[in-house]
This record gives sequence, C-alpha cells and structure tokens, in this order.
Amino acid sequence: MGRNVEIKARVGGGTGPDPADLLARVESLADEGPRVLRQQDTFFSSANGRLKLRQFGDGEEAELIFYQRPDGLDPRESHYVLAPVSQPAALAEALTWALGVLGIVRKQRTLFLIGQTRVHLDEVYGLGSFLELEVVLTPEQSQEDGEEIARQLMRQLGIPRDSLVAEAYVDLLNA
Repeated sequence: MGRNVEIKARVGGGTGPDPADLLARVESLADEGPRVLRQQDTFFSSANGRLKLRQFGDGEEAELIFYQRPDGLDPRESHYVLAPVSQPAALAEALTWALGVLGIVRKQRTLFLIGQTRVHLDEVYGLGSFLELEVVLTPEQSQEDGEEIARQLMRQLGIPRDSLVAEAYVDLLNA
C-alpha cells in the first residue's frame, strides 16, 4: 500500500492564488511537466475509504484506486492501492451493479513533479480550478516529513490557508 501526504486548494475566483501566477510558480519549481491528462473518476460505495475507477482520455486506459484519507484542511496522510484495469467498461458495470455509484468527477489535470511531490492543477467540471499536492512518501519517511514538505511547497506557491479544501471533489459535487 502506498502512502502520501495531500492538500487541496481552490485556485482563482477570489479564494485562492491567481491561476496564471500559480502556473508560473509551479513551472519555475518543476523537475518534470507539464503533462495534461483528461480523467473521469467514478466513485463507488465503499464500507471504508473510497473506491474509484479512473479512466483516462477516451476511457480505454484505466486504474482502480482505493484510498483512505481523513477529510481536513491541513496536510493529511493517505494510504492507497492502485490496480491497472484492462477492461474498464466491464469493471464499471460490475461495480455499479454490486456497489452503486456515489458520483462521477470529470477533470482536466495538468501534472508536474517537484521533487517527490506530484503537483496537480485541476479544472474540475462543475467546480472550477484547484491545486492538489501529493507528497509521495518513501518507506523511511514519516507523515510529519510529508506534512513539512507540503507546507514548504504551499509557502513557495503562495497558497493561503483560507483557500484550502477539506473534502474530495465528489463530495463537493454532491453537496
């Protein structure tokens, strides 16, 4: 099971940094990127944690993702499992019948890497613009190590605390 430390923030619209300014800051720090991805995440009912089928582009490439992460504004640890999927349409049908769909999130994600952190600039259909930081932890690193890396990047990128978002996109859409 993988581990990372995550934060999510609104961008633009008076609640977060200006999108063009943020993009320039991310680009100046990035080791890799940008890589633009179109994603559709279908969330299924789950007894614990979250279960989603992520389809890329035209939907032929996909992965099943299970994760456990508390909601909250501060950087928080997430535990996750990724499984490649060779027949996403069939799996989506089976999971829909078995578990039920909680919601679907469609987004365009621009991905950068800054050190061990995946930086996502997301345009989420129906919600707007967001930034996500995912500090991918090594086995030797503590949650606190990841939290400090996330906070440092937040400072470098000019992410104010009042722009942070506690919930997952699917929860925001369903609210």
